[in-house]
Amino acid sequence: MKDFKEFIMRGNVLDMAVGIIIGAAIALVINSLVRDIIMPPIGLALGGVDFSNLFAVLKQGTPPGPYPTLADAQAASAVTINWGVFVNTIISFLIIAFAIFMMVRFVMRMRRRAETPAVPTTKDCPYCLSKIAIKATRCPNCTSELKAA
Repeated sequence: MKDFKEFIMRGNVLDMAVGIIIGAAIALVINSLVRDIIMPPIGLALGGVDFSNLFAVLKQGTPPGPYPTLADAQAASAVTINWGVFVNTIISFLIIAFAIFMMVRFVMRMRRRAETPAVPTTKDCPYCLSKIAIKATRCPNCTSELKAA
């Protein structure tokens, strides 16, 4: 039990658990975004199509179809290919992939900024080797005249 406690209390295990929980919450938000915000206007633009109700019946249920909605087909135990739900899932995946891409791009940009070396503001005096301002023309320590940079 002690070893298990040590394993669970490791930082990377806790980070992973938090990531999975947040990922699941984000998946719910993205699914709602696709289902409730994005797909209705797309369906309206395509002539009032409700993607979640696009399906093909492979085997009729009891009672036999036609079934106006996927829920009716499933209630009749019909065997269906739910390609409209698949389209919704693909769109959700694309939105999630784009969001992750933007997040990774942002993180990489921040890393590059942090890694860029700072512009030097001082230089060494060639005579006394003390640090002086980069634009200095005379060393304040040894009063030697310096060549302009």
